[in-house]
Amino acid sequence: MSSKLKDFQFNQQSLQLNYEQGKLELTVLTPGIVHVFQDHGRARNSYAIEGNKQQKTKVNVFDKGDHVELETAQLLIKAYDDEKLDVYDSLGNPLIIDYRGSRQPLASDLDAEHRKTVLAEGHSVADELHHESHYYEVVKTLAADEQFYGLGDKTGFLNKRGYDYDNWNSDVPQVHTEATTKLYKSIPVVYGLKNGHPYGMFFDNTYQSHFDLGKESEHYYFYSAIDGNLDYYILGGHSLKEVVANYTYLTGRVPMPQKWMLGYQQSRWGYSISQERVEELAEKFEEYELPIDVVHLDIDYMHGYRDFTWDTKKYQHPKEFVEQMRKRGIRLMPILDAGVKADPDYDLYQEGLEQGYFVKNPDGTVYVNAVWPGKSVFPDFGRPEVRAWWAKHVKFFTDLGTCGIWNDMNEPASFNGPLPENLEFHDEEQISDHRRMHNVYGHNMSKAAYEGLKAETGRRPYVITRACYAGTQKYSTVWTGDNQSLWSHLQLSIPQLTNLGLSGFAFAGTDIGGFQADATGELLIRWLESALFVPLFRNHAALGTRYQEPWAFDKQTLNIYRKYLNLRYRLIPFLYDQFRHETQAGLPVMRPLVLNYDHDPQARSINDEYMVGTSILVAPVVTPQTTKRLVYLPAGEWIDFWNHASYAGRQTIVVDAPIDKLPLFIKANTILPWGCKTMHVSDKPDQIMTFRVYGECGSYMHYQDNGLDFAYQDGEYNEYYVEVDENGQALVELTKHGYGPNYQKIYVETADQRLEFNYDEKSGNYRQK
Repeated sequence: MSSKLKDFQFNQQSLQLNYEQGKLELTVLTPGIVHVFQDHGRARNSYAIEGNKQQKTKVNVFDKGDHVELETAQLLIKAYDDEKLDVYDSLGNPLIIDYRGSRQPLASDLDAEHRKTVLAEGHSVADELHHESHYYEVVKTLAADEQFYGLGDKTGFLNKRGYDYDNWNSDVPQVHTEATTKLYKSIPVVYGLKNGHPYGMFFDNTYQSHFDLGKESEHYYFYSAIDGNLDYYILGGHSLKEVVANYTYLTGRVPMPQKWMLGYQQSRWGYSISQERVEELAEKFEEYELPIDVVHLDIDYMHGYRDFTWDTKKYQHPKEFVEQMRKRGIRLMPILDAGVKADPDYDLYQEGLEQGYFVKNPDGTVYVNAVWPGKSVFPDFGRPEVRAWWAKHVKFFTDLGTCGIWNDMNEPASFNGPLPENLEFHDEEQISDHRRMHNVYGHNMSKAAYEGLKAETGRRPYVITRACYAGTQKYSTVWTGDNQSLWSHLQLSIPQLTNLGLSGFAFAGTDIGGFQADATGELLIRWLESALFVPLFRNHAALGTRYQEPWAFDKQTLNIYRKYLNLRYRLIPFLYDQFRHETQAGLPVMRPLVLNYDHDPQARSINDEYMVGTSILVAPVVTPQTTKRLVYLPAGEWIDFWNHASYAGRQTIVVDAPIDKLPLFIKANTILPWGCKTMHVSDKPDQIMTFRVYGECGSYMHYQDNGLDFAYQDGEYNEYYVEVDENGQALVELTKHGYGPNYQKIYVETADQRLEFNYDEKSGNYRQK
């Protein structure tokens, strides 16, 4: 139905477009962020965006007769009849152009009768979202040279063009492939490069939604949702980096982690079956001189899988046990599930029942399904009182001294089929339903855990979650869920993690070695090498699978594993610096090459390499029995980390990659911090730091704080500026911002010399020895 643009009103930074069939609001938040909104009578509150993000921005509006134009320093939006919006950058390059034709669904020869047969046989059938009273879609023109990125950890390749995806948080136990349309997370942000020009769109709708990025047609792509308001943000920027930074400005940036969170972490469903099993694990790490900081405890530590309990038959004195492990340098990370056991003798269940804190059926009774404890109920986390109640119970763990909370099964998952759509959930203080609150269930559970840990400890909370929504990165680390010990899943991990980074989740990881199925020693080593710079550095496996601890294979596997754990710990100061940069710039630590080189066509679809910041390129081996590989080097000069050979950029080279070698390249004239060899990340400040120069010269700003709490937000940190000129002359300058300790000795290593600088108490700076 045609809808003419009748008139418009412009008030400060908001343009209201009045059409015959309704209104459309365009609100400018910053020069690079414009909010598009149409009220469909649904809740307007956002779970992704907190606080007022609008900045004072110069906006021009022009009446062009057949259309209205809104202009900022970075974006030009043209509004036409039929609610059509065309978006251009400041130079007039088209970015997001509404499609003027009609959708043409893919031809199918599957009729209703055969559909039933196919489903009965166990095959999957693609379902398009059903048209409902509030159903809507946004269809945009697709250019011949257009790539897509983002969408969190959706499966498949880095460039999402040609595929379709669903946003409906789902526990998918089957093997994840590029045909898997939905997983545990819903992060509806998509980035595009149209003829090399970057843009983004964030659809802030928690209902089930769908992206088709050119699968249905080579002429258009579209977003659709089963319900909710039309509510999305146009993201501009002169580079893909600026577009991503605009998104993380909008939805929030990953806070600084505690430094030890970057250390190695070991996990297996089955370790927590007994105290002796965990102690034996710690002894093995000591025996084989393997660095470690965290052991994760899966569901077996609980009393009958009840949340906020500890089985004292398996662990007679849990608090003493946690303290004992901490003295050995190991922190313990307990899992916590979303389903609460329906047990009249269980205090958490009784409290929630009395207060009315659980999700209800339409008739007002408490909804019951089954999860690990058997019959289970689900806390209504969309309600502030329930989050506060849950956060209060976090004291159970902090009193024991565990290091954080690992949230699982919070899609929410269940054993007796999916939760019905018409269940009564709360949307803050308003009653809503499962359709609206499903995709933010994990988000709200993680927010409760974060706030509980912060209130009890005063330290930077360590929360891991399987399910989440856009913006959860402010509260929780994530992992990609139940992957498998398959080479295809090692290959999948790189685009998954780099797209998660683009989607705001700078702290993320996969289960090293694979969670399900049986790893080989070769696969485990190649996975560990690939994950060398992955922030969440955790080996995790399922009960009943082959053991995949470093010593579970041959001596060579153990020795190579040790080599890369030691290398990881040397590089933790660099990773910590990258997180400091992330909190300021809003860019991920682990990046696809296209983020740094969006003007390079070769970088736009590389699935088996990644970068760390702007200076390190990692090219893992992700196929079996491979001892050489091709590596694409982008613009610049690159230095082989292992032999210091130099290579010009904008070319593909062949490198040797035996089982013990991770192809690794440093951009020429880069300085990297190089930490001391250690078995655990200490809470005490380091006394010595080394800076390594790759190339002839360079400069670097290194960051230091106490690595534990929020004092850095009040200015308690140090900055070290290190510079080496073409003549090999070095400079080290310390700027204190309220943090007392500092390095007593600093070494600067170049290709042919090792310079020593000692701290001088009188001058408050460093003097070369």
